[in-house]
Order: sequence, then C-alpha cells, then structure tokens
Amino acid sequence: FHARLTAAGRAWNDRIAASADSAKLSYRVSGRGTGSVATEITAGRHRFLVDEPAALAGDDVAASPVEFALGALISCQVVVYRLYAQALGIVLDDVEIDAEGDLDVRKLFGIDESGRAGFSAVRLHVKLTGPETAERYAELQAAVDAHCPVLDLFQNPVPTSVTLV
Repeated sequence: FHARLTAAGRAWNDRIAASADSAKLSYRVSGRGTGSVATEITAGRHRFLVDEPAALAGDDVAASPVEFALGALISCQVVVYRLYAQALGIVLDDVEIDAEGDLDVRKLFGIDESGRAGFSAVRLHVKLTGPETAERYAELQAAVDAHCPVLDLFQNPVPTSVTLV
C-alpha cells in the first residue's frame, strides 16, 4: 500500500499545482427509507443499509447512524495515520482504533429539549504498533489530529442547510 499512497500523493500534488481549484471536492450521497426505520444509502457505485436496534424501532439489520458516524471517524483516522506515517517517514506496522460515543436519547424522543441530540462526548483509543519511539508516534498523532477531515467534522460546526421539497 506504500506505493499506492506515494502515487496518490504525487498525483494530487501535481493536480493541485496545476490548478488550486482541483483541491475542492464535493461529495453526494442519497438515502431512501426502507423497512421500519432503515435507510438504503447510495454513495457513488456503493450501496449500504443503516438501521436502528429494536429498542429504537429498527429491525437491527445494519449498524445505526451513530455507529456509522463513529465508523467514519475511525476509518478516516486509519487513512490519515497511514498517509502521514509515510509522509513523515514514520514506520507504522498497524493501527487499530476503538471509538466510544456518549448519547442521551432524551432530546431524540422529545423528553428533554435542553440537551444535545448528538454525542456529548467521543473517545478514540488508538493503538499504533511498530518500531518507532513514543515521541515519534505522538508526532504522528498530532499530524493526524490536525489533518483528519472526519475528526474536523466532529470537532467543529459545519454550516448545514436543510431544504424540504
């Protein structure tokens, strides 16, 4: 995978050097309700289901939206750890990440409007393995935390508009 990371990095550097606007990407994903409260998501040529457990009226045929959110955070972190390990010349044999998110459903169900509907806290537990020192892996973590797009989504408000059609 190192060769693929190097090739992708070079291609993006060349593309952006030729036109700064090529660094600006837009993503489109769509969803349609299915089952009790499940959603079939289409992202490009990929399709997947999102559901809820029975306790939240779901059929429990797939992970929940908040589990997918944590999964998106983990997978983005893994990509950026690998990318920056290579960029910084840090040997990284493996990366494993567990995520925990705290959610109070009182706002979801309209019981108490004072709290957040989303996570009140998220904890990532990152395990890096390889021959480097703890200081080098701390340097890598700082680079990842500064450059991970999904971590940025969790840590900063994103202007979001909703249009009812």
